[in-house]
Amino acid sequence: MKFIYTTSLPTVLQQLHWRDLLDILIVFILVFEILKLLRGTRAVQILYGILFFTFLYVMSGYFQLQTVQVVVRNAVLYLGIAIIVVFQGEIRTALAHFGKNFRLPMLGFRASKENNASKQFYDEIVLAATSLASEKIGALVILERNVGLQDHINRGVKLDAVASYDLLITIFNPNTPLHDGAVIMRNYRLAAASCFLPLTLNPRLAKELGTRHRAAIGITEENDSIAVVVSEETGVISFVERGQIIRNLDSSRLRIMLMQALEPQKTTGRNNNKEHSLAPELSKISIDRSLATPTNKQTVFDAHPFVTKD
Repeated sequence: MKFIYTTSLPTVLQQLHWRDLLDILIVFILVFEILKLLRGTRAVQILYGILFFTFLYVMSGYFQLQTVQVVVRNAVLYLGIAIIVVFQGEIRTALAHFGKNFRLPMLGFRASKENNASKQFYDEIVLAATSLASEKIGALVILERNVGLQDHINRGVKLDAVASYDLLITIFNPNTPLHDGAVIMRNYRLAAASCFLPLTLNPRLAKELGTRHRAAIGITEENDSIAVVVSEETGVISFVERGQIIRNLDSSRLRIMLMQALEPQKTTGRNNNKEHSLAPELSKISIDRSLATPTNKQTVFDAHPFVTKD
């Protein structure tokens, strides 16, 4: 059967309504955002497999391969459940991403009002991180932003205490029962300690990265939280955001990055020396240039291509 299309392109454009354009635009934005979230993850390979079976089903119908068509058709019945099980992490990340970008204005105003940290808060974290680094004591501090971390807080030891240098040093002391795991901070208070976080599933990470760094990358891939990591082996201080890690930080640089992440509106107005957030900075620095940076200076790594040794 042959189909003859006689409608010209100008006629089709004349028949378009503004609702049709809005419909196409919404679908385009949704598909674009989903592809951005899936890029560089294991979901890409799984999508290739789904596209292969779709192509196989179309070809089986075209060449009248009845057995293959029946098998693929019956498999499609369970495809919805399989997608939910296989892509549960990606679905959770996508929903959190859309919820963060399209939250109500009142919620955004409330969040910005709560993100009014005092100077002492940053000093306590930076001083604790540098002290632990000098003694080569491992530490992992997670700072909650817009996406809640209540599930991880419930699995740890709840504290709800004022964040202070003495408390952080005591928690990460190897002789205390709470040193194993991460500390989660919410609204500039120490919400919980000894929290165990999901590890990143990125297969291209260097084997030299320990559990703390993998947990920091994993939790920041899942939501918009940030992490401060102190290496137990080298004493190197790292900052992690959106699954990307910056290593070999000193106290002043760490403090700036914390303020940029938690108070972006304030730091944008104050910093006239072109200090930017982590994502733009990583996009401008190539991997080859990062590898050439001396170990006593800040080194920027993208956790998705690869990460080298300390």
